[in-house]
Amino acid sequence: MNLTGKRVIVTGGSDGIGRHICLKLADQGCAIAIVGRNQARLDAVVAECKARGAAEARAYAADLTDAAAIEQAAAAMLDDFGGMDILINNAGIWHKAGPLDSIDADMLVATVQTNLTALMQLTRHVLPVLRQQEEAAILNVASKSGVVAQAGQSVYSATKYGVRGFTDVLKVDEAETGVRVAGLYQSGTNTGMFAKADEDVPNHIFTEPDDLADVVVFMLSRPPKLWMHEVRVEL
Repeated sequence: MNLTGKRVIVTGGSDGIGRHICLKLADQGCAIAIVGRNQARLDAVVAECKARGAAEARAYAADLTDAAAIEQAAAAMLDDFGGMDILINNAGIWHKAGPLDSIDADMLVATVQTNLTALMQLTRHVLPVLRQQEEAAILNVASKSGVVAQAGQSVYSATKYGVRGFTDVLKVDEAETGVRVAGLYQSGTNTGMFAKADEDVPNHIFTEPDDLADVVVFMLSRPPKLWMHEVRVEL
C-alpha cells in the first residue's frame, strides 16, 4: 500500500507506541486522526506530525471505556476526513502483575474495556467505511501476552488473547473485501505503561517504540499481493 495521503486512525496516539506510529506515518505523508484521553498531549503530537509532513493531523479526545464517546469520536473522524483508509488499534493499559485476587476490581474492568471492548467497538463503527475503499487495512497492536501465557498477567493476557481471536476471525470475515487485517504481537516496549501501573520494570528488557513504529509502517506499506497477517517482535 502506498501510504501517501492515506487517512489513518491511531488510538492511544498521545504517547508511547501510538505517538511514534503517528510520527512515522507523518513521515509518509498520511492524514492522521489521533485518539487519546489527554488533550494537551494530543495537541502536541498533532503539531509534531504536521511539522514532519503529515497531509493532515487532528486530535480527538475520548474516553475509550465509554461506548458513547467512541461512537461520537468515530463519527467525527469519519466526517472530518471524509472517510478512512486505515485503522490502527493501539490503545491499551496494563495492570500490575500479580495473582488474580490481587488485581483491583475496577482495574480489571478498565483493562478489559480499554484493551478489548473499545477496540471492537471502534472497529465496528469504522469497518463499513473501510469496506468502501479500494484498499484498506486494520492493524491491531496487541502484545506478546496475546500468544504466550505469562505469570501474573491473567486479566491483561485475557484481553490480549481476545484481541488475537478477534483479529484472526476478522481477517477471515473480511477476506473477500478490500480490508486487510493484521495483528502485531510485540514484547514489552519502552513506554510509560508500566510506570502508570506503579510497576518498576528495567528498561533494558524493552523493545524501543520508535523501532516498533517502523515495523508498523513496514507492515502497512507492503505491495498489494503481499500482506503480513501476523508479526511477532521480540528482543
